[in-house]
Amino acid sequence: MDEKVKDQDVLLVAEKGSTELKAVKGMEKGELQTTHLDPRENNSFLKIDKNGNALENFMSNFMRQAKDPTHFQFFKVPLDYIAKAITFIEDGLKNPKDPDNANNLEQYRVKPEDFTKKQSHAIDESRIDWKQLERLGVTRESLEKSNSLDAMLNFQKSPGLIPIVAKFDDVTLRTDARLSFRETPEGNLTVAIHALRKDPELERPYFGMKFSDEDKKNLLSTGNLGRVADVQFKQGENTPVFLSLDKLTNELVAVRADKIKIPETIKGVTLDDKQKQALSEGKSVLVEGMTAKNGKEFSAHIQVNADKKGIEFQFDNNGKKQEQTQNQQQSASGELRIPSKFGGVELTQKQQSDLKADKTIYVSGMVDKQGQEYNAYVKVNHEAGKLDFFKWNPDKAKEIKPDEASKTQVAVNSEGKTNEATKKVDEPLKKGQTQPTEKQEAKQEKKEEKKQAADKPKKSQGRKM
Repeated sequence: MDEKVKDQDVLLVAEKGSTELKAVKGMEKGELQTTHLDPRENNSFLKIDKNGNALENFMSNFMRQAKDPTHFQFFKVPLDYIAKAITFIEDGLKNPKDPDNANNLEQYRVKPEDFTKKQSHAIDESRIDWKQLERLGVTRESLEKSNSLDAMLNFQKSPGLIPIVAKFDDVTLRTDARLSFRETPEGNLTVAIHALRKDPELERPYFGMKFSDEDKKNLLSTGNLGRVADVQFKQGENTPVFLSLDKLTNELVAVRADKIKIPETIKGVTLDDKQKQALSEGKSVLVEGMTAKNGKEFSAHIQVNADKKGIEFQFDNNGKKQEQTQNQQQSASGELRIPSKFGGVELTQKQQSDLKADKTIYVSGMVDKQGQEYNAYVKVNHEAGKLDFFKWNPDKAKEIKPDEASKTQVAVNSEGKTNEATKKVDEPLKKGQTQPTEKQEAKQEKKEEKKQAADKPKKSQGRKM
């Protein structure tokens, strides 16, 4: 397949209330130009380079020029995956109430209004030393693809773990870490590396504070200390802090207690003085009758989380922590309908039951927007009224071993190890791949032929005497 085709997307559109899909050609005098999805019309389709900003430019123009932007639904699909994607989208348009169809529509949907909101950042991107990041094997493109850049530009940690490579003389260190930007006392911007730890360091004092057995139990079970601690960042000077665990890296994270504002209301519920006092002391508080984004009512424990620098919601996987009436439990369980299929994979009855019981499940063999197979941990997010997908098990802070089918892929792509059969292949391996593909072999043979030709001694072209 042409590499250029693999790097391009196509924009599809359907009028509100219609099930007919068309391909977008462009804009002309405020009118959307479209064409039928005929392969012979392929050259007239608006092509979107995945590494460019054509989509942003088009959507910005569309929002400025269109007479009624809300009259259309847009979907972005990979050019090399267009046939299958069209089937998914058309099924969704015909029966959007079906959970699986709704899932497929959201997977490809593009909202024009999203391109009118320019996110403001606390950090001016021109201050970033990209060479420093490149020495860790990290680029601007990789941060954007992992949805990390926006968070980091607001002094937050990357939402997920990022593979990094650090070299010290003759030693190369490969690990996964969360990254963030920090200002030095001199006012320079630098990269902070929050490396993955096997276990939290709870046996050592934390800035002069020793952990009690109760502290350790709280941190390991809830991720939060459960009280305000006095630590000494400066010798002889006590600072009250909230303390939590970064559940992705096992790093201990502190935030000054006076930097956290306890809210008056949360999800439509006004907190009483007793609840606010308990929260300010680092304790967990049960709040009932909150309203999720989807309008459903739910109840949960809330607590200050230092890693999130705010209030977090806690849902008990065992069903023992929250005392609710039968009606409330039915309301919570009915809060989000669990689909029977993810990314083309049928869920077993047990997997569906586990999700309904707030347990995390592992789903393998799903297919992403680019048609590539992937695996993920899936868990219900009650607050947002949706399902969240994770590379790592969100319930476990320890490092997750890759499944057998992905071992070679992970070892070569992420850990930099060498596989004898694929050692000359300079492309990322796909899941389960242990041998080079025909295309990769042909590409490598061409490389070697060019190298051999370049290595041959050149004939002298000097003048004969």
